[in-house]
Amino acid sequence: MTTYVLVPGFWLGAWAWDAVAARLRADGHEVRAVTPLGIAERATTAGTSAEDQVADIVSFLDATPHPVVLVGHSGAGPVVVAAAEKAREHVAHLVLVDTGPMPDGMAHIDFHEPQTQEWIRARMAAHDGWYPIPDAAWMRASGASLEGLDDDTLETMWARATAEPGGVVTGSAARGVNDPSLPKTLVASSFPAEQVRALAAAGVPAFVELAGPEWDIRDLPTGHWPMLSEPDALAGVLQDVGAVTIM
Repeated sequence: MTTYVLVPGFWLGAWAWDAVAARLRADGHEVRAVTPLGIAERATTAGTSAEDQVADIVSFLDATPHPVVLVGHSGAGPVVVAAAEKAREHVAHLVLVDTGPMPDGMAHIDFHEPQTQEWIRARMAAHDGWYPIPDAAWMRASGASLEGLDDDTLETMWARATAEPGGVVTGSAARGVNDPSLPKTLVASSFPAEQVRALAAAGVPAFVELAGPEWDIRDLPTGHWPMLSEPDALAGVLQDVGAVTIM
């Protein structure tokens, strides 16, 4: 049996992993899906920071009885990377889903072009510092693939999504000490592994670490939310990861 800790990306709660968790549990694994601090029922203030979210995940890991497979999707990627480095003894394998490890000092908003950054800051200013999920048209225009999500799933995602704390959008999570002995996997869904390797080779900050020998990059062709568009396939990848992880 493998224990998985699943952390969703921006705007989403633990519910986003329901289908993946059901498949893993049906196969005998333990699953703990986490709603990030500042989201939904855990909402505090718009000032909740990426550092706060890292500390919260570290506390969660400290309470686990044995090492886990720690999984972070999209905006949760930098959070779980930092948490894994700060609670290394509790993590047997690190998995990123359609995201990359970011260097110290790099915030989510830094991924975007200046014009988009201005739009995001204006949206947060109009919502008391919170960053509500943009509409589907904006997502597509910004390059976030909605492939594989049918109308019902899209409606559910937008209905259940809650605003992201602005502090997480504009702040960065301080890294710990990178341990190359920790096995790491990237599930590449909306961008292929070949592209990831090219970006890493080119020295793009959010991807350069993925050139390390500890990283295994696996293709799962679909959109940016594979836990919703291809939950069985994603669960299968996670099971493969768990099967080769020494717990």
